[in-house]
Amino acid sequence: MAALDGMRVLDMTQYEAGTSCTQALAWLGADVVKIEAPEYGDPGRGVGRSANKDYSAYFCAWNANKRSVALDLRTSEGRDLLLRMAPNFDVFVENYGPGVIERLDIGYDVLRKANPGLIYARIKGFGTSGPYADFRCMDMVAQAAAGAFSITGEADGPPMMPGPTTGDSGTGVQAAMAILAAYVQKQRTGEGQEIELSMQEAMAYYVRTRAFIGSAWGTRATPRSGNAGGLPPVNIYACKPFGPNDYIYLMPVNQGHWDGLCAAMDRGDLLIDPRFATTRERMLNGQALYTEISNWTGERTKYEAMETIAAAGVPCAACLDTAELHHDKHLTSRGFVHHLDLPVHGEVPMLGFAPRMSASDVPMTRPPRLGEHTDEVLGEELALDDDALSALREGGIIGDPARFA
Repeated sequence: MAALDGMRVLDMTQYEAGTSCTQALAWLGADVVKIEAPEYGDPGRGVGRSANKDYSAYFCAWNANKRSVALDLRTSEGRDLLLRMAPNFDVFVENYGPGVIERLDIGYDVLRKANPGLIYARIKGFGTSGPYADFRCMDMVAQAAAGAFSITGEADGPPMMPGPTTGDSGTGVQAAMAILAAYVQKQRTGEGQEIELSMQEAMAYYVRTRAFIGSAWGTRATPRSGNAGGLPPVNIYACKPFGPNDYIYLMPVNQGHWDGLCAAMDRGDLLIDPRFATTRERMLNGQALYTEISNWTGERTKYEAMETIAAAGVPCAACLDTAELHHDKHLTSRGFVHHLDLPVHGEVPMLGFAPRMSASDVPMTRPPRLGEHTDEVLGEELALDDDALSALREGGIIGDPARFA
């Protein structure tokens, strides 16, 4: 059976921080029901400069394995339906902007009355307390506030925006971990609890290596170092045909790695070259060493260079671009790339989820259209018949999934 078979999640999330949390739970087997506004749904549905405003690739990335209910919580009738559903669920997750949940009057104290055992998780940019609590936040705002920009970029350049969206998704997986911990605790005590995450604080977790190594307990700032992520020859090296991502990243950090690199390059002479004989000498002659290695990598593709050097026991990787990820032979052979037939997009490769459990397997299912499961869920949870659902639809309380048929 799926590891989280039986866990039920009310998902009131948008964009990525909350949606990554609930999708992680769904991929582990939880039943996730996404509550969306009938008119437009999760605003992430239209992200990506796509002509399609309901089912963008961005939305699909973070909402597989969920069901969607289109419910207008701004109405008393819609709010009442949510409160009636709450006792049937274990977890509630939201990542709306400051004050939204309070205006809807569906805070923890309210839902706890409906379901005393509810685990209620909140993801906010700067948390729910402190001087910045009312500030709005997005992924890169959290990364800037947590120091990630300050350690990214060239040594002589300004702070730079990191590529990965860990401000959102990195917070989301931390939220999912906290929910699982609360769920285990609930098995022992029968009690629910409130969980709160600050995106700024969650991002600080991912910069702590650089912060602890380079800041001397907060007495100075860790400097930027570009691609030179350690002592020479740690760096990226260009490979043929010299396109924008035709590089290999080498990370030889000990003597064994250095020996293996020289052997892989068939350059035993570098081992006895006095300029590179010790770590100190390699540091003093870093540019000359970079040139020697670049001459070798420049005669090979990044895949050829990676496979040769990695086979010698040296940590390295071709710098894959985002298109290559969808077709990489290693990821494909491991089943990490799933092929789904999606509305709007057709058959596409979908990147998977890293955790693999020997006794739990959850197939990937396509992301839902807006309100696709409204009738199904409200029928199951509240025993509403067709007449009741039609009346709610006519009153604008719930959405009409037929418009996406």
